Amino acid sequence: MFGKFVIGVDLGGTKIAIGRIDANRIMDYCTVNISSQDRKEKVLDELINSIDKVFNEDIAGIGIGVPSLVDVEKGIVYDVQNIPSWKEVHLKEILEAQFHRPVYVNNDANCFAVGEKYFGKGKKFKNMVGLIVGTGLGAGIIINDHLYSGFNCGAGEFGSIPYKDQIYEYYCSGQFFIKEYGTEGHNLFDKAKKGDITSLEIFEQFGTHLGNAIMTILFAVDPEAIILGGSVSQAYPFFQKTMWKEIRSFPYKHTIERLVIDTTEETQIAILGAAALFYDAQYY
Repeated sequence: MFGKFVIGVDLGGTKIAIGRIDANRIMDYCTVNISSQDRKEKVLDELINSIDKVFNEDIAGIGIGVPSLVDVEKGIVYDVQNIPSWKEVHLKEILEAQFHRPVYVNNDANCFAVGEKYFGKGKKFKNMVGLIVGTGLGAGIIINDHLYSGFNCGAGEFGSIPYKDQIYEYYCSGQFFIKEYGTEGHNLFDKAKKGDITSLEIFEQFGTHLGNAIMTILFAVDPEAIILGGSVSQAYPFFQKTMWKEIRSFPYKHTIERLVIDTTEETQIAILGAAALFYDAQYY
């Protein structure tokens, strides 16, 4: 199985990133801008043409990560972010008819988690959570070495859980910096690297909030490890201390002693994660 090529596709709201994966290497990587505001068929054609660029007869399957609600079994995507015409697209059916290969579709957070499991720091863990801390807060769950998406692909939606006067996503993603302090996270990151006291204090507050979110994950899933990804995770050194301080208030001390929290090192994890959907499906 691992001797065959697999195509991984990261379908974003403005572009497609795609690569052909040989075991653990991305080959023939490319990005293609899409007409995200155009009609459904136009975007589909652009996706198909993008896959054509890396497709050959040695392809075993295709995995696609999409920022949307997904019917995982049928491969239907709903209300894709930043592509208004994609209200309901039977993506698996369309692409399997076109390429005559098995196609697997899931949301981007689940792709991150399974990508870390197969290609990243999650390899050695049977039970883990991939937590994307970026413009939003998304998570994917690995249980007994396999991705668990839930019955409606809703597993891991910790960002939508009520917290304080909002939800976790408000306080534990880039939204926190914008809505509470009127600035982008990357601006604070640049200032924090230069020792700016205010920026450092804001990241410390952020760490406390994220620590609370992680405790909720521990109560719900009890994973061995949590791997952080997303743009905000780059600032991990600035919120790590307060995050762990909050986590250590968790009532089950043995859990905290064994818990591993780390950040991803894979710059192309979105493509690798999409391809990993194929590998994960082979064991069922």
